[in-house]
Amino acid sequence: MSQKSIRSIKASEIELKEKVVAIKRVAKVVKGGRRFSFSAIVVVGNGNGVVGYGLGKANEVTDAITKGIDDAKKNLVKVPVRKGTLPHEVIGKFGGGLVLMKPASPGTGVIAGGAMRAVLESAGVKDVLAKSKGSSNPHNVVKASFDALAKLRDAFTISQGRGVELSKVFNG
Repeated sequence: MSQKSIRSIKASEIELKEKVVAIKRVAKVVKGGRRFSFSAIVVVGNGNGVVGYGLGKANEVTDAITKGIDDAKKNLVKVPVRKGTLPHEVIGKFGGGLVLMKPASPGTGVIAGGAMRAVLESAGVKDVLAKSKGSSNPHNVVKASFDALAKLRDAFTISQGRGVELSKVFNG
């Protein structure tokens, strides 16, 4: 994922809400049979452009979720949300996961499935059209969603990069 341009945010500075995307029971085969444990993927966000995801594994579900939340707080990124939607159309890829996100007019709502919906709502996106086109594996969909969000650039960043006035980019 290309998140070099996005600076990380400290989790202690902001109020975060957690969403559990998926919990799986995984097995390790040992001499005496199978050992079961749990894997949880969690998304955290403040609903105002800051979002992160984490993976937690433990023998109990609650411990796995707690570990996932702690991991997510270490991986927070800033997303440019413009008037409740995305600044432009974007495609994100990770492994077999492929997601397409388009800005939508006010009142549309979050039209996205499963794992991608959790990421977009946690980021504070109110209106978006999104489609998961590749793998439906929640791990790959979440990571592909973060890849797409990392590719987003707001008007100010683009104007700085091109060396033009802000009024010439996106009309405002």
